Amino acid sequence: MSSPDLTPQEAARWALHAGHPLDEAQHAAVAATAQQIQAVIATLRELDFGDTHPAANYHAASEAVDGTL
Repeated sequence: MSSPDLTPQEAARWALHAGHPLDEAQHAAVAATAQQIQAVIATLRELDFGDTHPAANYHAASEAVDGTL
């Protein structure tokens, strides 16, 4: 599922709604950053973590440099 691109005006409106008014010069940069974050999150949602143990089960000291236990 893809979402439509966030326009600079929408980014400014969301920022103002969150209590962070932006200068007009920042609108496009904030919109581009938000779109990049959305793309990364969409990619992460597509990953299959079915065989991955929860982070609470991970112990860094017990793992070898090559990733074996």
